[in-house]
Amino acid sequence: MNAEMVFGLFGILVMLLLILFTGMSPGLAMLLVGTVGCISLMPEVTLHTIFAGTTGMEVWSVFSNYGFTVIPLFVLLGEAMFHAGYSERLFTAAKTWFGEKRGGLAVTTLLASAGFSAICGSNTATAATMGCVALPPMTEAGYRRELKCGSIAVGSTLGVVIPPSIVLVVYGLYTGVSISKLFAGSILPGGLLVLAFVVTVLLLCAVHKDWAPGGQAHTLGERLRCLGGVIEVAVLFVLIMGAMFTGIVTPTEAAGFGTFCGIGWCLLCRHLGWRGLLQSVKETLHISGMVFLILAGATIFGKFLVMTRLPFLLSDTVSRCNLPPVLILAAIAVCYLVGGCLMDSLAFLMISLPLFQPLITQLGYDPVWFAKVVCVVTTLGAVTPPVGFSSFIVVGIRKDTSAAEVF
Repeated sequence: MNAEMVFGLFGILVMLLLILFTGMSPGLAMLLVGTVGCISLMPEVTLHTIFAGTTGMEVWSVFSNYGFTVIPLFVLLGEAMFHAGYSERLFTAAKTWFGEKRGGLAVTTLLASAGFSAICGSNTATAATMGCVALPPMTEAGYRRELKCGSIAVGSTLGVVIPPSIVLVVYGLYTGVSISKLFAGSILPGGLLVLAFVVTVLLLCAVHKDWAPGGQAHTLGERLRCLGGVIEVAVLFVLIMGAMFTGIVTPTEAAGFGTFCGIGWCLLCRHLGWRGLLQSVKETLHISGMVFLILAGATIFGKFLVMTRLPFLLSDTVSRCNLPPVLILAAIAVCYLVGGCLMDSLAFLMISLPLFQPLITQLGYDPVWFAKVVCVVTTLGAVTPPVGFSSFIVVGIRKDTSAAEVF
């Protein structure tokens, strides 16, 4: 192991410590460590060289990349649908159909999270939204804290897997993999995850009958009347994904078309007012700024890793060890499990891709399939002790709940 590789590993360690123990933004931490690392490895490199030279142009190319407009467009759509009340309508519809069963509100939370993820694409936004919508009725019904907070935490992770996931968009643009293929390949894993979560909740409630009471029964007419919001969301999802999968439009055009139709429909039906639209734009700017800071930091940090030759040395070391590809994949999956536990899935994706993507390509794994593995494993990590990123979002919403109860 040469000095550059040691320095690269040290830089990764410093960055993780900054993120975990100082509360620094992942994007800012990557930017800081990458800048200091580049200057340390090449003394002739200055701040002006980094930000006004080739690296600065690479950062600018990220910001000016037409494909990245998918991110603010889908975020805006999700925020607008939230302020239009669609999260509550999805929850109410699911509660009307499944709320009478023991644990039905927890199942309702999972299904509503899946529906909101299909128009939002962010696990953080899904956790915050469903925490506000689902916690009060479950608390009022007497649900055990572990069940109600746990269902929100695991439901929020569906935003990483179910299209239009921001993580999948960034993965596709970073690796050159078709975003349409990534979205199409994620529908089945997302559906299976929802099914697995629902079955787990029902089994827990069957074993621990005191964890969740049954709810009020509803007539068929009441159930059908509540489907309006679900149908509208489903139609919007099918329009966006259908146009994309059939090749009629590009992902960026599909995002623009879907956002225009979604917001236009909300304004036309008066579900969304101008004040709500303005608030949606503000929150979109905040979230998009955070995402693009991560992308900028990842560009500088990636340059630093290339200078240390760490990705190439890692690939060379692994190939010389002559290990079975399955064993290497398992080790990478463990890294994503731990990374998903420690920080936001997008941040860890941008940290890890420069290291693991060349290795995955060398091993001959399909990048679309690997993207599914990454999303599912980081989903598990987001609710895994001792950190569990999504779990702490729920703890922040519900002040009287401890992290131990959510885990």
